[in-house]
Amino acid sequence: MRDRPPVSPAQERWDRRMETPLTVTSLIYLAGYAVRILGHGLPPAVRDLCLALTFASWAVFLVDYVVRVRLSGLGVLRFVRHHFLDTAVLVLPLLRPLRIVSVYDRVQRRHDAPRLTLYARVMAYAGMTACLLGFAGALTVYHVEYQAPGASIRTFGDAVWWACATLTTVGYGDVTPVTPVGRLTAVGMMGCGVALLGAVTGSFSSWLIKAFTREDEKGPPGNDTPGAP
Repeated sequence: MRDRPPVSPAQERWDRRMETPLTVTSLIYLAGYAVRILGHGLPPAVRDLCLALTFASWAVFLVDYVVRVRLSGLGVLRFVRHHFLDTAVLVLPLLRPLRIVSVYDRVQRRHDAPRLTLYARVMAYAGMTACLLGFAGALTVYHVEYQAPGASIRTFGDAVWWACATLTTVGYGDVTPVTPVGRLTAVGMMGCGVALLGAVTGSFSSWLIKAFTREDEKGPPGNDTPGAP
């Protein structure tokens, strides 16, 4: 397996500068999408404004993607191959929280003493990601399901309940999507749920192992006292 190409200094500066604006843009995208899906009784002008915000947010991600491709020095195909997650974020900006993969990778590469703050950040980011993805998935499934023939997801509350059961891999089966788009969304959320649970349990277990290893290396109390065998 080939190593990922190094990131250029210009791209690093761009990434740091755009991290907060792009996160805010993701939230604007989510808010516009949510209001448009749930606001059935809103005036057409408000729904059109939400649609405009959604497309404007998407345009911001497109500009960011093009700039990053140019700053990377790679061709488009090589950039897509080595930055698949960024390409997925371009297709669906709501997936931006899935950048936890890169954070989790940095945690696993650490070889020094464990630091609780870093592991706690990973777990907090995983929780935020699960909430955002669950809300986005519930919106998508509700939008395509609530008027479908034979659907069991008729309200947004049903969709939220279904999203929670799917992300936690419980799968009660009391409400299930029946449309192709709903089922495709369910498959994606199942995969995300497994990945997020693995990231949280893996990072927490790794921190515990390293913490107990440090305690074992120190030895029992009293070994450093004069005259101790």
